[in-house]
Amino acid sequence: MRPFKIPDIAQTVFSDYTWHKNRSQKTVFLTFDDGPVAGVTDFVLEELEKHGMKATFFMVGENVRKAASLARRVVRGGHGIGNHTFHHLNGMETDSEGYLRDVGYCKEIIRETTGVHTRIFRPPYGRIRCQQKRKLKTAYEIVLWDLISWDFLPGMSPEKSLKKLKENTHNGSIILFHDQQKSGQFLRNMLPRYLDHLAGSGFTTQPL
Repeated sequence: MRPFKIPDIAQTVFSDYTWHKNRSQKTVFLTFDDGPVAGVTDFVLEELEKHGMKATFFMVGENVRKAASLARRVVRGGHGIGNHTFHHLNGMETDSEGYLRDVGYCKEIIRETTGVHTRIFRPPYGRIRCQQKRKLKTAYEIVLWDLISWDFLPGMSPEKSLKKLKENTHNGSIILFHDQQKSGQFLRNMLPRYLDHLAGSGFTTQPL
């Protein structure tokens, strides 16, 4: 069974990553990886606006280039933007020089397209080499997550995901979703209900 909550021991051992934020404040941090993607990111933005909530979008550079107007719409909505590499690279399968160069490409396309000089980074798949991490830490806060929706996983039930997220959402939680095609139908089913839960439970949201 895949865990929805990252074990506390893992968060402690790998404490140089950001897994969550301040636990004393009733605020959570919604994050969406892999976009912007037409038909998915725009749905997410509409739902966030309906609920008066903000999120952070970890964008893939290739997708920023393909959907520039959508990337700019994220910024106009008051949401945060993070770097997610240009080609959605697995750091463990990529030489460090090439990986860091790809991160640089993503940084530049985000800046050129949106005007945002992003200072947060999330490695695709959560996979990154120590050398890559050391280099990136000089310029970025490396943000992972303490809750994952598994919205991209074939066979994952939106009802099960919703139940687990409700049970495990706490002050300061960073929750991982994906605004990509594989997650589109899942998000349409589950995201509005989860946002309703956050609002009904008194949580506020902020960009990272």
